[in-house]
Amino acid sequence: MRNLKVSLIQTKLFWEDKQANLTMLEKKIDKIKQTDLVILPEMFTTGFTMHAQELAEDMEGPSTIWLKKKSAEKDIDILGSLIISENGKYYNRLLWVKPDGKTYFYDKRHLFRIEGETEVYTAGDTKITVELKGWNIRPFICYDLRFPVWTRNHGNEYRAAVFIANWPEKRSFHWKTLLTARAIENQAYVIGVNRVGEDGKGLFYSGDSSVIDPAGKTLFICSGEECIQTLVLSSSLLEKYRKSFPVWMDADTDL
Repeated sequence: MRNLKVSLIQTKLFWEDKQANLTMLEKKIDKIKQTDLVILPEMFTTGFTMHAQELAEDMEGPSTIWLKKKSAEKDIDILGSLIISENGKYYNRLLWVKPDGKTYFYDKRHLFRIEGETEVYTAGDTKITVELKGWNIRPFICYDLRFPVWTRNHGNEYRAAVFIANWPEKRSFHWKTLLTARAIENQAYVIGVNRVGEDGKGLFYSGDSSVIDPAGKTLFICSGEECIQTLVLSSSLLEKYRKSFPVWMDADTDL
């Protein structure tokens, strides 16, 4: 199985300004020369806002159209989350778009009640696994990172997990620690993509976007500034580690 190239975009976001964010992100994506997957932060069109009624789109909206256009144009997979309205409900929905237009989606399972997300959005109840170049990858959103039962890699179902976020700097120690823990316990690559800067509520974000290998080693971290980084995930490293230290074979199966 081949290695996989993933590109992380850690960026400031224009507060509740979808067009400004799409224009900015288009320029950043165009700077990436060669990759298999581009990962954008949570709510990449607006920042982490509770103003869903004013900002939501449906699945045929301009932001989804933009994702499909960029994916096809660059011949890469792209993922990120945005506010989606469907059947009278609002979702913090992660969209994973492929160059042929095929789109997978994951609705955030664990809503962040401290900021009122449970009052505005509807939680999802279904995990997804997306195949890319022979890699099974499972995406999650922000607060999901704190819940290891939900993210558990039963029977090596996935080779890499992705967590996209708007995770404030004041809890950055938790972010970095939990990303490492999820990689160690699931014996998988873990990719965390967060934003930086200050949002419209005055919260500051230090980013700390990271790639962790299956043994818990940090391969990359970017803190306190915008960055675009492409890394190679090694298939042989993953397979050798799981074979030499097969903790996954003794995992609980009744959770």
